[in-house]
Amino acid sequence: MLQFTSMPIVGVLALQGSFNEHIAALRRLGVKGVEIRKPEQLLNVASLIIPGGESTTMAKLADLHNLFPALREFVRMGKPVWGTCAGLIFLANKATGQKTGGQELVGGLDCTVHRNFFGSQLQSFEAELSIPELVSTEGGPETFRGVFIRAPAILEVGPDVQVLAHCPVSSNSSLDSDSSGEGKEEKSSESKVIVAVRQGNLLATAFHPELTSDNRWHSYFLKMAGDVEESSASTAADIVDNDSRFEKSKIDLPIFL
Repeated sequence: MLQFTSMPIVGVLALQGSFNEHIAALRRLGVKGVEIRKPEQLLNVASLIIPGGESTTMAKLADLHNLFPALREFVRMGKPVWGTCAGLIFLANKATGQKTGGQELVGGLDCTVHRNFFGSQLQSFEAELSIPELVSTEGGPETFRGVFIRAPAILEVGPDVQVLAHCPVSSNSSLDSDSSGEGKEEKSSESKVIVAVRQGNLLATAFHPELTSDNRWHSYFLKMAGDVEESSASTAADIVDNDSRFEKSKIDLPIFL
């Protein structure tokens, strides 16, 4: 039996993508997730998940709803934010491989992300990832089945960024041309690429933990959010806390294959 103390409601950006799956994963841990579509709704949550989806579309919708200033302020205040896939792109300080005209980023995470590192939708795949940090805090198997759907990858990180997982890549493979008409770009010559990181209050994964029944990444984020909340309690008097107990869910095969 796990115990999370002072765990507030978790916001999930619900403009597009797999926000329902994140809310379901939180529910399995006994935590309430609420959909966020307007800047003022961020005032009611102390942590936020930015889900996977189509990053360009999400950026256009975020701009339409004037969400970028509020999201940047949320990050700047040190509130916990987890970005998965497209959410990782949102949080990065720099993104490459973008469509013509690029897209607006929230920023805050000291890394460079390639928007479509692993190729097209048809090149989506699953891989067993070594996750020592997750195992040390959450237990369970030594690997996590990462679901990569037209996924990005992290090309480089700053000195304050903790790398949590790598994914093996073929050293002689290359990216297809994107819609901007740019030529092919060679992948890193390294045998692996970074796919999960943490920097202070920010967590980012290039894959989709919400599409599996292994809840360890969500549990890790909740504990991380609790740690950040506890350390900043003196400046978070407006956040309503509640004490709950959560039973660790059985680790199983992915729900969506």
